Amino acid sequence: MPSLIQDLVAHALRTHYLSTEAEERLRQRLHDAPCPREDLRAFMRLQWAAMDGEVQQQSRLCCAIPEHIL
Repeated sequence: MPSLIQDLVAHALRTHYLSTEAEERLRQRLHDAPCPREDLRAFMRLQWAAMDGEVQQQSRLCCAIPEHIL
């Protein structure tokens, strides 16, 4: 049975979007308790997907600087 972390990651990968609420839940879960290896692998997959642009983070979208300003 998938854990909360695995469920949140799977949803983000499926929708290509990570809400601030889900991001905070991930952060709390990773901070509060030791994580099984499968949870860490799922989280790393999400990190790579975000870095590759496969998943958009709501927290980054609301504060993003438009490219024409850079």
